[in-house]
Amino acid sequence: MKIYTRTGDDGTTGLFGGDRVSKSHPRVQAMGAVDETNAALGAARSSLPPQSHQMASLLLRLQHECFILGADLATPEDSRATVPRIEQKHIDCLEGDIDLWESELERLTYFILPGGSQASSLLHLARAVCRRAERCLADNLESISSNSYTLKYLNRLSDLLFILARRANHDSGVPDVRWEQ
Repeated sequence: MKIYTRTGDDGTTGLFGGDRVSKSHPRVQAMGAVDETNAALGAARSSLPPQSHQMASLLLRLQHECFILGADLATPEDSRATVPRIEQKHIDCLEGDIDLWESELERLTYFILPGGSQASSLLHLARAVCRRAERCLADNLESISSNSYTLKYLNRLSDLLFILARRANHDSGVPDVRWEQ
């Protein structure tokens, strides 16, 4: 199968299940932002030092979950196609990850800027892209998905990425960058 199909040359794209929509449709915007989040996670994962294998494994799992989320968004609920969907168990897992990875961090009493180590900077970038995906979905949730877990998932994912960015600095011995007013 060739990578190019020419079916999108008219500015439309196919949803899983057959329907075609404009590439500017809110559903496609949300799917694209999730795809960008996944790519940012891959960039962050590739920047981790070799001793960060636990965080690398977590980021890989999150990439797989972003793929599930993208498939969920790409498949209308009334489609005959069957795909895995984001469920409460995914959110519960993210909350457990947040608690675990935050446990070794000092409590924040100030704002921080994205930065520090390269891995931390890329995790902050992934968090910002994830927040965009969340905004895309929140703005049009009723026309995109009736699965309320999708929005909750993105919200928890961005929280986890903030914690992981801080942990990447902590584990590298690099301080978080304080915001100075």
